Amino acid sequence: MSQKTTFALWLALAVLLTAGASGCAWPLNTFSAPFVHIPAPLPVSPLWQKQQEDRFWERERYTRVPVMGPITSGGPPVALDPPTPDEVIRALEKARPIQGGVPLLHEVQRNNVRMVIEPIADYVDPPRVYPLIGPAQLHHAHYKCTIYFTETTRVGWPLPYTTVDEDASEVIYIDHNHFHMVGNVEPPAAGG
Repeated sequence: MSQKTTFALWLALAVLLTAGASGCAWPLNTFSAPFVHIPAPLPVSPLWQKQQEDRFWERERYTRVPVMGPITSGGPPVALDPPTPDEVIRALEKARPIQGGVPLLHEVQRNNVRMVIEPIADYVDPPRVYPLIGPAQLHHAHYKCTIYFTETTRVGWPLPYTTVDEDASEVIYIDHNHFHMVGNVEPPAAGG
């Protein structure tokens, strides 16, 4: 064998082992689905990754309705927690998004953000039977969140200019509803 052929075989073996060790080469990757066999890694856009992370974060933190223990006697039931600043900013982004501006052509920024979170209502519905939960009471907690900020808009074409709104404000309403169990939550004791 010539020296060039030997070098080409060693190079091919090195590439095959490197690709197999990374999990990207389809002949050596036996754990993926048959339609995913692509011999090269696929890049993922940071925008798509951020959207998936945001969707998971909101589902984990804010979209579920918890089922709490029964309401104890001796006082009015009080809501658990007011909305967090993270939750308020995410709700503001859904109501009035600023992401997706084109750099040097049109950009919007929110600076000096201040929030006032005040409860509007806190009441409990009478007991009823909910599917998959059983007898429970729905506890409503409504909040009015006023966000004050400075909004800076920069436009770069056709005529560059910047506008600054010092007194920008938005009002967001957030509901924190959760269930309270009703009746005997503990299973009956075995025996007597």
